[in-house]
Amino acid sequence: MESNFTLLDGSIVGFYLLATMVAGIMVRKYVGKVEHFLVAGREMNVYLGIASLAATEFGIVTCMYTAQAGYTKGFVGAIPGICNAVAMFLVGYTGFCVKPLRDSGVMTIPELFERRYGKFVRWLAGVVIVVGGLLNMGVFLRVGGQFLVVCCGMNVQYLEIAMTVLLVGVAVYTILGGMLSVLVTDFLQFVVMSAGLLAVTILILWNVGWTSLVETVTTHFQAKGFNPFVYKEGIFKITEFDTGWGFVISNLLTNTAAVLTWQTCIARLLSAKDTKTGRKVYTGTAFFFICRWVIPGIWGIAALGGVASGFLSSEHLTEIAKTMGEKDSSLFAMPYYLSQLVPAGLMGVLVAAMLAADMSTDSSYMLTWGSVIYNDILAPFRGKSEPKTIKNIKIVCILAGWAILYLALFAAGKAGSLMHFLGVSLGLVLFLFGLMYKPGPDKAAISEARGILWNRFIVAAIGIFLMFWGLWYKLEGNLWEYLQTTGTIYLASMSTLLIACCYWKRANDWGATAAIVVGAVLPISSLAINMAHKVQIPLLDKAGNAILDAAGQVTMTQVGWAKLNIGDSWVNIGTYAIVAITMVVGSMIKPRAENRIP
Repeated sequence: MESNFTLLDGSIVGFYLLATMVAGIMVRKYVGKVEHFLVAGREMNVYLGIASLAATEFGIVTCMYTAQAGYTKGFVGAIPGICNAVAMFLVGYTGFCVKPLRDSGVMTIPELFERRYGKFVRWLAGVVIVVGGLLNMGVFLRVGGQFLVVCCGMNVQYLEIAMTVLLVGVAVYTILGGMLSVLVTDFLQFVVMSAGLLAVTILILWNVGWTSLVETVTTHFQAKGFNPFVYKEGIFKITEFDTGWGFVISNLLTNTAAVLTWQTCIARLLSAKDTKTGRKVYTGTAFFFICRWVIPGIWGIAALGGVASGFLSSEHLTEIAKTMGEKDSSLFAMPYYLSQLVPAGLMGVLVAAMLAADMSTDSSYMLTWGSVIYNDILAPFRGKSEPKTIKNIKIVCILAGWAILYLALFAAGKAGSLMHFLGVSLGLVLFLFGLMYKPGPDKAAISEARGILWNRFIVAAIGIFLMFWGLWYKLEGNLWEYLQTTGTIYLASMSTLLIACCYWKRANDWGATAAIVVGAVLPISSLAINMAHKVQIPLLDKAGNAILDAAGQVTMTQVGWAKLNIGDSWVNIGTYAIVAITMVVGSMIKPRAENRIP
């Protein structure tokens, strides 16, 4: 693949990576307690919090799916960013849920749940948060590597090497310094990232022009490229899965729930000096969430215009997707466009900016999911154990192990494949743990030094998992829709539990447990159905016409049954609605005499 990436650009990137590693490792000496490692001793100020949250929530994967949204939907692709910004500002301004959460002094959301719903709900919430989060993050590394390969013109055989080097570098300073290292490097990464984004956007607007971008959207999408509620001749079509009411409502629910419970956002809130500071971080970061959709969206629209004008080869774009082992070429239009447009020198700044964004995201995500594993999932196995909680955990492990074994054997692909092996192994481990685990005598509280060691080990283990998942998982369909679906595994239930915990006195463990189970089962079932049951449909162009091959035959493609017949947006909407109903019904049917923390 040809690119403008030169030795000068490589030197710029190398210097940036070295500076980041040094800055991240130098603060390790200030980590003396678990609280320092997980929430930076709760000393984060407003400006550092805004820079850190903005840097964390913009990775290469963010740039890729937001650019893909611009390429496939026009300006309407920025709707999720508008929803996110509105939710972030309103939650920060009003203090809805985040004020009682920060005032509680907890380090994770499940820790707060224990006070209302009990120890088992805390553990179960932790499991769902980690499963949903890791499935969501699982595509980050591969997508990041794909961007570097296409944009820098690297040979695709080096994709795994690039992913490994990036992950190891991030893991080193995250393991050593925890949240302190994350915050320090985030600030540096925010500066580099912002400079790169602005420089490339100015270059695109200078070369293409705003009028040309508008004309591109008008030509390819007509009115529906500007208005999410318009479909073709202005007809409001509720059942349209691509845009329409379902698209807007789904994104509004997902982004509001993410503002309230997405672990990387909550980690900044809980690391803030006080509640007022945390709320200011939310309101101060809100506008950036529009920028993180609009700026890459512009890049995606420019790439679409480049393909239409012949500046980019549509055949070569298709070949790039095939080389990457992916079915959808729209994901690679933006990096392909940048590889041809951005000159040497500025290319180094761009790649450094993208690496800055990706390293910030990876470090924060590994740390936040690791904090939930240590603080909540392992909590029943540290210190004093309760027989009822352990019994419930064993039951969940047996059922989950059986379900994973079933999916691995019948829906995960050919026997002998890596996916098959990992599924069977995980299923057996969970099943046997549920059957055979017996709690020993109560243990003394873990020392601070040992707690930090455990957290470092957990972060390293997450890195190893992400490497395996990133190497073999092949994305099918739209990246943002995949992230929404996997995020919903815990966003729907956790947001419902948090709102009920803060504002509904009747909420209890019956309703919470049922809501968690339903909230996880529905999106996971949708993913499993889409993997196991494919439907052949004609491949359509943007005008809705069937694409013909060289022989004049209609080109067919495969799509998951649930995606075709229900739609990802309506799976998300249905999940939020059913989880809320389940929470209310489950809490109401429990007798008031038993409505206490178990």
